[in-house]
Amino acid sequence: MNMFKKLAISAVAALALVPAASFAAVEGGHVEDIAFSYEGPFGTFDQNQLQRGLKVYTEVCSACHGLQYVSFRSLAEEGGVGFTEDQVRVYASGFEVYDDELEDFRPAIPSDHFPANTSVGAPDLSLMAKARAGFHGPYGTGLSQLFNGMGGGEYIYSLLTGYTGEEMEQAGTFLYENTAFPSGYISMGPPLSDEQVEFDDGHANDVHNMAEDVAAFLMWTAEPKMMARQHFGFLGVFFLTIFAVLLYLTNKKLWAPIKGKKTAL
Repeated sequence: MNMFKKLAISAVAALALVPAASFAAVEGGHVEDIAFSYEGPFGTFDQNQLQRGLKVYTEVCSACHGLQYVSFRSLAEEGGVGFTEDQVRVYASGFEVYDDELEDFRPAIPSDHFPANTSVGAPDLSLMAKARAGFHGPYGTGLSQLFNGMGGGEYIYSLLTGYTGEEMEQAGTFLYENTAFPSGYISMGPPLSDEQVEFDDGHANDVHNMAEDVAAFLMWTAEPKMMARQHFGFLGVFFLTIFAVLLYLTNKKLWAPIKGKKTAL
């Protein structure tokens, strides 16, 4: 096997491993495949969708779930929600954070992070879209993830829309049947209902659309630099390919006289 083939295989392997740097996937449960705009090698986050997802999180999810690894000022960073600095200041002031110096709570400022969980046992949602990868097996690994994503957004969407309406009581706790949850039953009741949140852009606000929007937003909180990483990744693969071709041509030119002599003998 010559050097060109080795480099080509290395490039393909690098592409296959890039999306695999995710947390362990959750086994079991039915996960719907959603065509999110950020998926695929040239995907991008839909800014309007991120803003709608932020509104769903603010008005529904933040009552129990925190985003402790996300700073308010990141809402104004390029490739994200698209807030202005003034909008970030206004939005942040709607939250209270504990200040160690004051030994008391105060309104949040852009440099603060979102508050942690406000409900006991409720998981933080900052990295949920990475922690709950939805696709498993050959479909969810390697090159297929490059085009389909790892399914974290799909898992969140499927969980929010997977309630069947069936309930049961176990040890004094009510559990709700959910087709996406691995065990089949979840202690969190259905958080979304139709027309629960009004969007400024007039977008549809049924459960399915709101679930898509907040799932996309939570993918952004988990991977805010996804677009930039993809850009530099493809740039690196491009230069690696050019380098491999140049090496192949150089190798061919250097060995051509020697091969010619061997043929003559």
